[in-house]
Amino acid sequence: MQLPKSFYESRRLTTLVENYTSYTMDEVAMHVFETHKIAQQVHLQFNTPVLASMLQGKKIMHLRDKQSFDFLPGESLILPANELMRIDFPEAKTDNATRCLAMEISEERIARVVQRMNEQMQRTDGREWNLMDYNFHFTNDGGIYQILQRLVYLFTENHPSKELFVTNMVQELIIRILQANSRKAYSAQSKSLASTHKLAYVIEYIKENIQRPISNEELAAKAYMSTSNFYKVFKNEMGCSPVEFINQERITKATQLLQNPDFNLTEVFMACGFTNRSYFNRVFKRTKNSTPKAYRDRFMAL
Repeated sequence: MQLPKSFYESRRLTTLVENYTSYTMDEVAMHVFETHKIAQQVHLQFNTPVLASMLQGKKIMHLRDKQSFDFLPGESLILPANELMRIDFPEAKTDNATRCLAMEISEERIARVVQRMNEQMQRTDGREWNLMDYNFHFTNDGGIYQILQRLVYLFTENHPSKELFVTNMVQELIIRILQANSRKAYSAQSKSLASTHKLAYVIEYIKENIQRPISNEELAAKAYMSTSNFYKVFKNEMGCSPVEFINQERITKATQLLQNPDFNLTEVFMACGFTNRSYFNRVFKRTKNSTPKAYRDRFMAL
């Protein structure tokens, strides 16, 4: 993610560890944190819920009731109000700062968006949308990435309608994060939920048949829905189309197989249900920002 020129023009570097530049509006604030030297056990806490998204470099996060983990570019983390973070910066340098975006959003703003979702975006199992699982760590999909890039631009721009633009983008961001949370929960629990939840059953079916072509018509039949209604319901709750979800599952499996030197690249893409090598390469690079070969080479070098 690129920071605009206006950010560098406005920011002041006063400390080498977690130097921050802040932009505030009603019920929402954006902070860009920069660290220019290796540091350990740096404490950080916000009094409102926050979306943290890595821009550059690497952090090691230590959270309450959660095993420590690497926090890398392209990944985000949802934290509740008053959650104490303990952070290590193993790679920060003077000429290569570790950078992270922190977006504070008031609980009142989130609650209003959730209420609107429950009024207009009913879920298939009758459950209501709720505040996302906190300490939710995920890889940004294309939609979330574009929103964050746009918000960085809007917050640093001097425009008379800036607050209105930000309000609309934050609403979309909350919706997409809740959908990503739903997608991850269904995927992780598809086997145990398959007997009681239509979408979980469909997702488990996708996983069991990932090595072959799967059509929307086939999935709709499994859900006992028309194809058009199934597509609408799936995208409404999961935040992506069935084809996009299938490709995500295939890339997840591909990353696992690429870590095994016993599989050559042809065997990998065929085992994941891709029909040709070039399409596999395009989807993999779009998802992982790396070619399959480069991903394997980097993993083998570790």
